[in-house]
Amino acid sequence: MTGKSSIVHITHEATGKIGGIGAVLEGLYTSRKYLDATGRQIIIGPLFHRDSKVENRLGPEGEVLYSSIDGKVRTQYDAGFQAIEDRYNVDIVYGRRRFVDNRTGVHSEPEVILIDIGRIDAEPVNKFKGALYNEFGIASNLYEHLWEYEQYIRLAPPAIAVLKAIGVAGRDTHAIIVAHEFMGMPTALAAMLDSEADFKTVFYAHEVATVRRIVEEHPGHDTMFYNVMNRARKEGLWISDVFGDQNGYFKHVLVSAARFCDNILAVGDFVCSELRWLSPEFEYADIDLTYNGIPAYQIDIAEKKASRNRLISYCENILGYKPDHIFTHVTRLVRSKGLWRDLDVLMHIDREFRTLNKTAVMFVLSTEVGPRRPVDILRMESQYDWPVAHREGLPDLSGGEAAYYAQVQAFNARSRNIKVVFINQFGFTRERCGNKMPADIETSDIRKGTDVEFGLSVYEPFGIAQLEPLTYGGICVPSNICGCAGFASTTTNGENVRNIIIANYTDLDGVVFRDIDNLTAIDDKVRKQIEGHISKQIALEICARLPANDNDFAKMTETGYDIAEHMGWDTVVENYILPSLRKAAEKLHCHKMKVRIP
Repeated sequence: MTGKSSIVHITHEATGKIGGIGAVLEGLYTSRKYLDATGRQIIIGPLFHRDSKVENRLGPEGEVLYSSIDGKVRTQYDAGFQAIEDRYNVDIVYGRRRFVDNRTGVHSEPEVILIDIGRIDAEPVNKFKGALYNEFGIASNLYEHLWEYEQYIRLAPPAIAVLKAIGVAGRDTHAIIVAHEFMGMPTALAAMLDSEADFKTVFYAHEVATVRRIVEEHPGHDTMFYNVMNRARKEGLWISDVFGDQNGYFKHVLVSAARFCDNILAVGDFVCSELRWLSPEFEYADIDLTYNGIPAYQIDIAEKKASRNRLISYCENILGYKPDHIFTHVTRLVRSKGLWRDLDVLMHIDREFRTLNKTAVMFVLSTEVGPRRPVDILRMESQYDWPVAHREGLPDLSGGEAAYYAQVQAFNARSRNIKVVFINQFGFTRERCGNKMPADIETSDIRKGTDVEFGLSVYEPFGIAQLEPLTYGGICVPSNICGCAGFASTTTNGENVRNIIIANYTDLDGVVFRDIDNLTAIDDKVRKQIEGHISKQIALEICARLPANDNDFAKMTETGYDIAEHMGWDTVVENYILPSLRKAAEKLHCHKMKVRIP
């Protein structure tokens, strides 16, 4: 990079890790290669809540240096902040967050800026919306009733003003705006519109929102979509030609505007293809494949077995038997995760285990609401044997959790040698999950001790979680549309390794569909037939690869760590992210839009 560019990340995960974006920030800010190659680090997002204590505004590892809400001033930028607050009628919180990798000791403290835009003046926002329409064709009046759209539009003008106030947006400085998903795009567009500074802009595509919606809502899911996309691209058709005009969906409109950015980082091979298929203009966009990193921690066989034994003890405490094998799925409870596919595979494994006289337990750690209170967990545990049994209604099952638990009950009623335990709680500790957990159990045990981690998603742009047990010797089973599957294949040079099984639910098994209309007609009946065939294949592969003795565990732990070590954040930064940021930094803007947002 010429000089060292300031890197400004725009995200809703500015103060803590919620999902994939937070994991990316954590990986970057604890990567020595990233920190050494880049300059000033800044995170900007909206302030979601005004009612927290000042010391908590930037999260547990944050330090507030300025807050107009709390009357706190410990920064040289206070005059600039106050001018922006007066101009836009906003409040600003400024400080730092600490990121630490306890294994390597690498740490950093990027600046964090939160802006409360709840009462922002309408005039500068409306002027910005007018510029969005005139320059990019974005008609905000169609979406401004949606707060998810409106809040990030409102964030953009004061965010650019703040960057100028803290000195990262002068004509002689280098600043790259990294827009994480649709949330960051309005600020990136505002940066392009600014006439006073030469910002560079990068869109970080953690998914393609247009595609996610289609895949999740269509009964054919990935089986349908990716076969349609491949056929349509060969025939010169675009997503709107097949699935209709998508402009009514505000996320599609903002993601489509990413084509105006200097560069696009796409976290998976399929994300690259999905972006290219959005419109003809994306054929000329600068899109770089940029996988996510995964953790690499080396453990020995003794540590592996200790974690595994704690999981076995937990199973014995709640189910009354010591399983031969541990299966897990740690995930969000959303349709895209394809949790029903786990149960299909497990039923085939159960039949195999009956003949082999083996047993297993499957721990599914997932919830769609916030953490339950420890007092509620203890009460549910004592009253009706949670998490083996559940009851509808909070503090136990939410609506989506109840629907999934019905599937678990049906599976457990039919299976003999494998039982599924649905733990609908954040965290995996005794405090969070009850007294039947071993006293010495740790959150990491569910990663270290598992034999198999499932991840058979119907839409998964990357999927860091699917590969987290890899470094500990676990067998990881992602679907082929997961970006992590592409990274694993690249890292292993396409070799078939014991630790990774890739399930391809887009394989039509030689069945020829006459045209795109026939492919789009793939419904749940056709998909389930294909899923049944693939699930049996995956089950047999898992049974063949499960470790049988200490020697197997040792070999798989060694192999898993070796693969994970080559998939860490330093590798990702060096091979993917830095080359893309350099490319963006070197872009010349021969035409600069002459718009000034007051």
